[in-house]
Amino acid sequence: MSSAYVTLEQVAQHAGVSLATASRVINGSTRQVSQRLSDKVKASAQELGYLANASAQTLARNSSSLVGLLVHDIADPYFSSIARGITRHTEEQGLVTVLGTTYRSAQKESTILAALRAHRAKAIVLVGSRSTDEDSNTTLVREIEAFQQQGGRVACVSQPGLPADTVSPDNHAGATELARHLIAQGHRRFAILAGPTNLSTARERLDGFHSALSAAGLELQHHNIVHGDFTRDGGYESTQRLLRLGSDATCLFAVNDVMATGAMAALREAGIRVPEELSVAGFDDIPTLRDLTPSLTTVRLPLEQMGEHAAQMALDHEHEGEFRTVHVQGEILIRESTRPPAL
Repeated sequence: MSSAYVTLEQVAQHAGVSLATASRVINGSTRQVSQRLSDKVKASAQELGYLANASAQTLARNSSSLVGLLVHDIADPYFSSIARGITRHTEEQGLVTVLGTTYRSAQKESTILAALRAHRAKAIVLVGSRSTDEDSNTTLVREIEAFQQQGGRVACVSQPGLPADTVSPDNHAGATELARHLIAQGHRRFAILAGPTNLSTARERLDGFHSALSAAGLELQHHNIVHGDFTRDGGYESTQRLLRLGSDATCLFAVNDVMATGAMAALREAGIRVPEELSVAGFDDIPTLRDLTPSLTTVRLPLEQMGEHAAQMALDHEHEGEFRTVHVQGEILIRESTRPPAL
């Protein structure tokens, strides 16, 4: 019999039980059914090819098997790597991950959250830097709290501050340590592709790098800080602007790896050799760097593990009402794209 035409009533008749009993077994009601009857219903459903109604299951359990995953841009290897860790864990739990891409729109983020709440998602994981805009954050907090009041849980991979469990990379410390290594190589004149001005991650990395320069008595000229999109094209265009300004830097730091990739493309087009004429460094250690030549000096974050940890916390119901923060340290990787400056 085709599963498209099999009803729950037919399953109940085949198993010799009431429709209510069959519903409790298939849809996961909190009311208990004996193991003998449960086995009969499941065997009948399998034999008849019955496909459970997801909406009915959600109503019976007041929760679905869905886990929402919100990222800024799935095309960015930073987000796809974290998403891989999240989906690996949710699949192990027999859950379905629903992906939403926000493109850094606070309004779209809140809209997707509301939709997941309407579908009674079991949990939501938010991945991505928070905006410095307070109004956007206030709206997001309201949506998170409404979802939690409904019984769902939320975890974030971002800065602490939201009412949720958080996996937080230490952007400031990682950028500070990277700058110290580059200073130790002999660099004294730096330029920074600083990303968007309203993105907390970009600001933390800029501030961390700048603090190490200040501690070493080095000044960062204003024209050597260029803001742009947090993307490959943003790095490309920011580097073109930097070159037009006539920077005298010996080392260029991009606040994420995709921007660094764009920067190296712009430098190659301009005939500037990396690292012979200009060293380049990034941040994140995204997987696509393995194909980049020369290999990129960067700060490695354990992206997949960060995602897996966030998913674990989102599905951990033993800490209801408790918001935990896990800080993640980066690892400095000095590769071929940086070398001591020519005298």
